Formats: sequence, C-alpha cells, structure tokens
Amino acid sequence: MKHIYIKFISSTVLLASMACPLIAQEAVGNAAKDTEYADSLVQIAFRKVSKDQLLGGVSVIDFKKLQEKNYNTYTQDNLQGYVGGWNGNSLWGMDGDNAGYLVLVDGIPRSMDNVLPSEIDQITFLKGASAVVLYGSRAAKGVIYITTKRGQISDKLQIDVRANTGFYVPKSYPKYLGSAEYMTLYNEARANDGLAPLYSDQEIYNSAMGINPYRYPNLDYYSGDYLKKTYNRSDVTAEFSGGNHRARYYANIGYYRQGDLFNFGEVADNYTSRLNIRGNVDLTINDFISAYANANATFYDARSGVTTEENGADYWAEAATMRPNRFSPLIPVSYIDPNYAAGNDFMAANSNIFNGCFLGGTQVDQRNIFADYYAGGYNKYTSRQFQFDTGIDFDLASITKGLSFHFQFAVDYNTSYNTSYNNDYAVYAPTWANYNSSDMITTLNKYGNDTKDGVQNISGSTDNQTIAMSAHFDYNRTFNKFHNVSAMLIANGFQQTNSGVYHKTSNANLGVQLGYNYANKYFADFSGAAVHSAKLAEGHRNAFSPSLTLAWNLANEDFLKGSSVVDDLQIGLSGSILNQDIDIASYYMYMQALDHATGEYWGWYDGASERSANSMRGANEDLTFVKRKEVALNLRTSLWNKLVTADVNFFVNSTEGLLVQSSTLYPTYFTCYYPESSFVPYINYNNNRRTGIDFSVNFNKKVGEAEFSLGLNGTYYDTEATRVDETHADAYQYHAGKPIDGVWGLECEGFFATDEEAAAANQSFGGTLKAGDLKYKDQNNDGVIDSKDQIYLGKGGWYGAPLTLGLNFTAKWKGFTFFALATGGFGAIGMKNNSYWWVYGDGKYSEVVRNRWTPETASTATYPRLTTLTGDNNFQNSTFWMYKTDRIDIAKLQLTYDLPKNLLNKTFISDASVYISGSNLFTISKEREYLEMNVGTAPQTRFYNLGVKLTF
Repeated sequence: MKHIYIKFISSTVLLASMACPLIAQEAVGNAAKDTEYADSLVQIAFRKVSKDQLLGGVSVIDFKKLQEKNYNTYTQDNLQGYVGGWNGNSLWGMDGDNAGYLVLVDGIPRSMDNVLPSEIDQITFLKGASAVVLYGSRAAKGVIYITTKRGQISDKLQIDVRANTGFYVPKSYPKYLGSAEYMTLYNEARANDGLAPLYSDQEIYNSAMGINPYRYPNLDYYSGDYLKKTYNRSDVTAEFSGGNHRARYYANIGYYRQGDLFNFGEVADNYTSRLNIRGNVDLTINDFISAYANANATFYDARSGVTTEENGADYWAEAATMRPNRFSPLIPVSYIDPNYAAGNDFMAANSNIFNGCFLGGTQVDQRNIFADYYAGGYNKYTSRQFQFDTGIDFDLASITKGLSFHFQFAVDYNTSYNTSYNNDYAVYAPTWANYNSSDMITTLNKYGNDTKDGVQNISGSTDNQTIAMSAHFDYNRTFNKFHNVSAMLIANGFQQTNSGVYHKTSNANLGVQLGYNYANKYFADFSGAAVHSAKLAEGHRNAFSPSLTLAWNLANEDFLKGSSVVDDLQIGLSGSILNQDIDIASYYMYMQALDHATGEYWGWYDGASERSANSMRGANEDLTFVKRKEVALNLRTSLWNKLVTADVNFFVNSTEGLLVQSSTLYPTYFTCYYPESSFVPYINYNNNRRTGIDFSVNFNKKVGEAEFSLGLNGTYYDTEATRVDETHADAYQYHAGKPIDGVWGLECEGFFATDEEAAAANQSFGGTLKAGDLKYKDQNNDGVIDSKDQIYLGKGGWYGAPLTLGLNFTAKWKGFTFFALATGGFGAIGMKNNSYWWVYGDGKYSEVVRNRWTPETASTATYPRLTTLTGDNNFQNSTFWMYKTDRIDIAKLQLTYDLPKNLLNKTFISDASVYISGSNLFTISKEREYLEMNVGTAPQTRFYNLGVKLTF
C-alpha cells in the first residue's frame, strides 16, 4: 500500500510537470498577479471571498507566511497569539458540553493532528453563528477550516526543502521526599492518628546516611539513572510545486522522528515517527470545467515499553504514587551470600540479569514499572491513514451568466493497532543480614517466573472511515456596476464510522445563501440550513436555522473616500438561530429506558428467582433541538495606509434547551433510590449564555531598511447559567445566575488550634477532627458544616481562560528576521487537589508537607496535619486549596537569516535561510512552579531548534 501511495503522488507530479512544455508558449506574466489575488482570498463556508468582503465573525491566519518566520512542530501551537476569538481551547468559549468545534481540512471533517504546519496554506476561524450556519448542526460551536497548500502557476518546478533538529528539555519535575524524611513524617502521621511508629530509628538513620541503598532503598524516579536530560526531534520536508494554467501540482513529503526521556531497559529505544505524503492536482479542462484531486497518506509508528492496558504500567503515574522506600528495582547479584545455594541456583536460572543485577520487588510489589520496562517486553503502535477527495467545478455561464456548480466527494480511512511482546518475569524480595560489618542477602523470596513465549500479540485494533459529500450551485453577478448579487444552494453531509461505536457520527443539511451589496457599501446576507437529526423522535427530526447579517462599509462613502486616515471601516450586525444536536449526548434519549441487569431478584413461588425490569427514565417524544441564539456586532478598520488594522467582534449567544432529567418539575415519587429507578424523562430545559468580545489589532511600520509589525489579539468572554433545574434551601447555592464554569467549594477559616475546638465543630466530612485540621465557615448558620455550605468561588476556565491575550512581534532588517510570541490567560481559578497536594493514607509525600501543621509550627504552617487515614475533612475543594491561574507564557523566540541573493547566484539554490528558535520557554506567574509542573504525566518541556530551508 505504501508503494502505491508514493507512486500516485510521484505520477501526479510527473504528469503535471510534463504538461508544462505542451503549453510552453503560453504567457506566465500574470502568475504573480494571480498569486497575489489568491493570497487575498479567505476561505469561508463553501466559498472564498476577498478580505474586504468578510462580514464578521471570521479570523484568518496566513499560515504559509507565518512559517517563514515561525517554525512549528504542531499545527495548534499557540494560535491564540495570532487571532482573536480562539483561546486555545474553544471558539468564543463554546466548547465543552458534549462536542466542540468542527475541524475541516480542505472542506472535509478530519483531525487537525494529521496535518503538519508545513502542509498548511491558511487557517480560518469561523466563530460567528452567521459564519457556520451553512455547515449544519455539527458546526454549531464554530469551525476551524484548514486549507492545505496548492500548486501555483510557474515557469519551472519549484522545490523547497526544510530540515530541523532540536531538543526537548524538561521544565521541572515534582519534588518528593527521600526515604528517611518520608519515614520520619509517616511516623509523625501515625502518631497524629494515635498509632505506633512503623519505621525504626535505625532504618531511618541508615536511609539518611545512604548505607547500602539496595537494603535501604531511596528510589528517585526522576534521577539521571533513569531519565535523560534531553531528547531529540528531527524532521525533513520536501515540497514540489509548479504548473501552468492547464495543470498545477503540489506535493509534500515529510518525515520526523522523536525520542523519549527514558534511558533504561526496553524504553531506552522508545521513539515516535511519522511519514507523510500529501499531493494535489488542479486541472483546467476547458473554459467551463475544472477539477482537482487531493490525496494524503500518513504512516505513524511509535515504540514504547509495555502499556497500561497490558500490565498496568505507567511510569509517570507510578512515580507520583510509589513511596521511595518500598523496594530497590535492581540489586547486584554480588550481595547474595555465596553459601546460600538456593539463591545462587535462582540466579543461575535467571534470564533477567541486567548489568550484574537481578530484579527486586516485594510480595506486594510483584510487578513494578522498572521490572516491566526491563523485562516485560515492548509495544509498537501502528497507524495508517489514507485521505482522498476530489471535486469538479462547472461554469454554467452558458445557461445564465454568473451561475456555477461545484461538487466534492471524499473518502478517508484510518486504521491502527498495537503489536507487542509480553513477557512474564520473576522478582526477588531479599532478606538481609550483616556479617562482619558487610551486608549479605541470606534469603530470596521469588515471585513469578521468567517466560518469553515469543508470541506477537495484536490488540487495540481500530478501523475508522469518513465519507463526505457536498454539492452547491453558486450565483455571482453584478448588475449596472453597483448591484452585486450572490446566492448558493447547498447539499452537504458526512458520515464517520468508528470501531466499537454502534451509531455513526452523521451530519446532513441543505443550505441556502442569498447576498446583496450595493457598490461594496451596503451589505445584506441571509443564510440558512435545513438540518436533520436521528437523535430525536420522528416528527421532531427536522428544523431550519436562519441567519441574517447587515453591514455598512463607511470607507466607500463619499465623505471618507480619499481619506488619508481611513483605508477601510466596516460595521456589521448579525442575528442567528442555530438548531443543533451535538449537545444531545446520545441516541434514543426520547424513549423510555428499561434495565433488567440491575433489577432486583424476586420469586412468586419457592425456588423461583426472577429479576425485575426497572424503568431508568420516562419517555418524551417532544424532545427537540438545542438552540444557539446569537447577536453579534463586528467592526473592521484599516488606518493610515494599513499602518494600523483592527478587527473587533462583540457577541451575545444563548444555548437554550439543554437536556436534563428534571428534579423540580416532576414529583419525587417518580424516582426511587433502591432499587434505582426513575420515570422522569429528559426535557429541554437548561439555558446558558455567553457574552464576550474578541479583537485583533496589528501595527505595521517600515523605517529605512527595517520593518516592524506588532499584533495584539485577545478574547474575553463571560458565561452565565440563565436557567438551571435545581432546588436549594439557600439562595447562595443556586447555580442560576453564576458562570457555567463556576468552581464551588467551602470557605476555609484556617486550622483548628486545639483538639477541643475541633471536637466541638460539627463538620460532616468524616474522620475524627483534631488540631491542625481545616475548619470551614457555616454559611447558613445551621450548626452543621456540609455540602450545603459550599459557595461560588470563581471561574474555572474550563473552556479556556476568561481573558486570553496574544502578542506577536516581528522585526526585519536586511536578511535578519526576529520573531517573538507571548500568550496569556487571566481570570480563572484552580484547585491544588492532585496527589502532590492532597497527601493522606499511605500516599507519597511531596515537599509541600514540610510546611505541615504541628503544635510548634501552628503560627506558620501552610499545610494541614499529616494523617494516615482518609483525611476527608481536609481534602475538600475550598479556599485553602484555591489559586489563581493567571499566567503569561513566552511561547516562542526565533531568529532567521536569509542568505543574500548574490551568494546564491552561481548555485542551483534560489533561496536559503537558517534559523534558531526556542519554544515554550518560560511562564511568568505567581504560581509558576505549580503551573509548569506535571504530576502523574510526562513533564512539560522547552524545545530548542536549529533549522535550514532551501529553495531550488
């Protein structure tokens, strides 16, 4: 299959390039003008328009131009730094209920992860309801439209080659206590709970002094013994393009390989690699028919140690939980007493000896991540993707001037699977003794057996398919020089089949667009979509979504024409109602649900045992679409000959009719908690509102040989749950009127100072309260502290920070280009509630417990008393654990040098540049250490890169 794909792309390039001599006599002088015009066009729903024809709710990134000064490894990297309305997670804060924004690649629903930056021409962000209505229900939370590169008219084949190599450097690791300190504090925690010490002073002393780390383990998962300081990523990309007005072609062939941090066992050979081959051909068949074909093949492979699914192994998760004194992963064979015959027999038969060491463990830890990664085998993940789409365009001017027809069809396939060799192994728990001041292993307890069956296991097989089709008639015509009319009639749909998912993901709609503008001054656009959903009952499956936009370009009025200040000034207003089913979680929610599996056993005569069928919900065939109702205002301007350009959008949208099983509209006897059952149906009830503004302001200035540009972009949005199905005794607990991403918790009033004060408190979260535990405010003064005392604490920023800012700066001087990018997120809060902070039971102790409460540190403590019990009282969401997530990230710095043309004149290279860059460099925040630290997952990294780009 791989050879077929390569042959297809190669043949495409060859055939198209062969077409050039056939029309060698044709002029190519207009190629530059055509390219300039094409670059001024912006892809919107089913068509391209010039930038001055955009009516609001749309932002665009010229990605091809951006790549000239900013090399990226990932398509979505910091896009919030270039446009307003995108905050890194969502468009206008609309992501997160059940499905998010729709990604289209060349008009087809595809994963953004399968498109590399080097393949992209343009990214369009369709934010406003008026901009996405023609795509139907699935686009109701916005569209990110990626347009890949295409061939341009040229008198010769152009080849661009880019090569990069760089290194990822971890920012930080969690800081956990060593064995001696851990054992000391664990004994303290047991004393707090009225229990005897678990560890002796001698054990603690020996660990502290580093005496025989195999007998007294002090395991550091983040040690250089197991992790590298850096790991490499390298890539190379070659692009081929050219053609004439009859045939244009483009091909992109790229490969990257990335290593990993581990430097021991099987995982020392971890890697990720990707080979992509993308190509397209545009053909002008005759004066009224043109066609195109796009194809992409991606070969993705990754090698790793045994996976979580196979052996419960995950290095970073275990690093966050395994106590440092539990075991030593490798123990030298030389420690075994020479007179211990059974132990030496064990070693003689042991096939898993590494650097003179055998695998350590305990009766409890018969498997551990180190043994897995040394002896458990390895896994290889394989993914293959093939994407193909083709289209044909007809100019139907022979029927009526301005009429055209466009058709596109696509088929995508994606398969993936894991192949692994899974080995069993033995671990050995030693019993130590000291002879003549020397430690010896006198006994070994063996757990498990060493087996390598050599069988390759296949697992995790997936097979996904996308089929998409769109067809539309377009009408564009100007009457009497001033009256510009446009119209579209659209049929659009796609269906995605995913392994293990019974129902296919489908979207089907008809669309209509009617537009008029007078002399490019007064604009009116009506767009609508007839949508269909199989998630609703018959009779409720169809709806129509209308949108109307009005705009006024003041710059074309007589009083501003010829102005030395105003180049462009347009105001637009739109109103829309989108019907969507992506917030309807599943199919058949309108039907009654009966469950037999959880029914209660009963019998109507001796020896009979039947199970009841319980109702889990009632039926409601009147369920209907969820609606996005929106009003948006747009202002776009360009001033002083494009010295300053700005685009601002203000929006108010309401998501109405979200589904709930109401507890307020139905009597309580409709629900039973034992056995669990309910006759309450789903209804359209909850409403959410989002209000916000986004902006992009750019400054461009040339001073002598120097050029400067500065871009400031931002998105601010506020959310409100305007209607919520809820009942509370106290007004402060109502979620209605509060942000939908609200964080709720208790108001902490510090620590209990004495055991008597703690015993007198009536906090109902479990456990015996003592001095050093957290005390909370009784909000409703009922004498009991419980969930009814939770209050609204702040916005969680679940769909992106409430305020997102991006600042990009470019300076050019002679052959040098300096680029800098900073992003920021403000206005949200978080909870320090992961295992690094919430330490209780036999959890691993992080450095934060050093500031625990004790009678001696009562006035300075910043952490509750330690406990080996559940600690439920202390580990509740509260103001004690709350922090602000405000941050500024220095996301990118890059310096590029373009070699002078005169150095290249006598070579076959037409352009050459070299660059050096750093990505994700550092964070400015009061909580920087916490924000830059990952717990239970791989660390955040900085990336330093060196690259070269050549054009032939």
